[in-house]
Parts: sequence; C-alpha cells; structure tokens
Amino acid sequence: MRLAIVGAGAVGRSVAQLAGEHGHDVIGLADSTGAALGDPLDVPAALERKSETGAVGDADHDDLLGAAYDVLVEATPTTLGDAEPGFSNAVAALDRDRHVVLANKGPVAERYDEIRAATRESAGELRFEATVGGAIPAVRTVEDFGPSRVERVRGVLNGTANFVLSRMAAEGLSYDHVLAEAQELGVAEADPTFDVDGTDAALKGVIVANVLREARGEDALSLSDAEVAGIEDLPVSALSLAGDDGRTVRLIAEASPEGVRVGPRLVPENGTLAVTGTQNIVQVETAHAGRLNLSGHGAGGPETASAVLSDVGRLPPR
Repeated sequence: MRLAIVGAGAVGRSVAQLAGEHGHDVIGLADSTGAALGDPLDVPAALERKSETGAVGDADHDDLLGAAYDVLVEATPTTLGDAEPGFSNAVAALDRDRHVVLANKGPVAERYDEIRAATRESAGELRFEATVGGAIPAVRTVEDFGPSRVERVRGVLNGTANFVLSRMAAEGLSYDHVLAEAQELGVAEADPTFDVDGTDAALKGVIVANVLREARGEDALSLSDAEVAGIEDLPVSALSLAGDDGRTVRLIAEASPEGVRVGPRLVPENGTLAVTGTQNIVQVETAHAGRLNLSGHGAGGPETASAVLSDVGRLPPR
C-alpha cells in the first residue's frame, strides 16, 4: 500500500519509520506547517529535516491530500467539538475513494455518524483500531465477535492515570507528588488534563459505544453524552483505605449501547482490572463467549503505530 501520513508527532513518525517493515511505501508526510512528498518518500531525510528546521517539507497539505496514495493515515492531534482538521482530512480522502486509517480519536468520537456516512458513499474503507487502547486490539475484537453480540466493554484505558494511581497506592504518595514524577519520566504530558480528568478514557469509551450503537441502528454519541469524573481530587487516604480492604482504585471506562461512564472505581487489589504502571486492559463482555480480557500498552509511538499498520494490512488492495 502507498501511505500518505498526516501528522508527524510520535505516532505519525513511527508509522513512517515502520511502514517499510510491513511492506508499504510512504509517499507523503505532513506536519502542521507543510508536507514532504516522494515516490517513495525519503522518510529519514524528511524526519531529519523536521528535527533541524521544525518542518518536514515545503509542499502544501492539499498537495499531499491530492497525491496518489492508497491509504491516508490521519495522525493529527485529537480535537474536540468539530474534530478538525482530522475530520476534513479523512472526508477528503474518502471523497477520492481512498482508504482512511485513524489514529486521531476526534472524527469517530465526535462526528461518528458523519464519518460513517462519508464512508458509505466511498469505495474506500475506514479503520480506527489505534484510537482505542493503542496496541490492544479492542475494536477488532468487538468487530470479530459482532458488535450486536457484545454487551459492554470496560477497562483501564489511560496509562498516565493508571501510573499515578498505581504509584499512589504502592508508595502512599500524594497525587501532586506522583504527577510531577510522571511528568519528569515522560509518562505524563506537560498539560496532563485530558488524561487525569477522564477525557481521554471517555473519548475511547465513546468510540466503542458508537460501534455498539451502530450495530443496533442507534444514533452515535459524542463526548458531551458521557458521564465523566477524573482522579485529580482523589486523596491518598482513599487508596490506603481501599488497600486495607483488599481493594484498590482504578480509573475505569465503561461503554455499552446505553452510554459511557468514566470514573475512579474500587476493584480487587489482585483482580484483572488492577493493572499497574502504564498498562491498559480492556474487558469485552460478550453474549455467548463470556468475558474476554485484553491487556498491553495503550499508548506510545511504536505501539500505536503497530495498530495503525495492522489496520492497513487488513484493507483490500486498490
């Protein structure tokens, strides 16, 4: 497949660097300032130029969107509300009957019905495994079982929040202390708001809920429909008390056809949901096969890129 990648952050860079190992050619890479094109693109040169000048190239974004690619990989940062520019980038590719693979959560969390409508009018396909759980095949598992036979999905879907809660419980440290440690280690962003207030986990929950609702003929949800609470105000004493009772606290997202809830929840200290560090876990509750547990790295450039490239590998040739 010939890939055009929009977004040159950790995920976009990793997709560009790993594409060749999966048998694909990169013909374009865009960042927020411009684009680089080639047949195929010299990826190392484009990334070296970005590190030296802050831009991968001098071409326009429209040149990349109009290039001769098979798959558009949309890896720009997730935005709320109108989900731009990711939504328009994806629709532009679908309008040209190209495939689209999303790492950007916005189009399927905030404008799911619209992006699905554009897909139905296109000869291209839309895939978005990388938007939920990084390398964990959560969406694929739901699709393989059949969304109409999946009753709910829940789990730990944010590594930063999980690192903070794990350290608070294990060491008896305060939230502020552990968050500062996470930022120093690079586990938390300089502005970790979306991670610790539950927004990131809620977006992932909304995406899963939309897959379940689509199978039942119901309108899609957006972030504003989710019930969300974060961990910012959780005192270390709450984790200590939970530990005395053989339990701990995790930020749990739960998605079902009825809706999405995210918040700190008590779970058994040695239970399946009590993953530690930056690990994520997804539990898929099925109608006939019981509960499936999937765990692994829920974020990171190479990890998320592996989900993107897995999606690319499942697309039909053009």
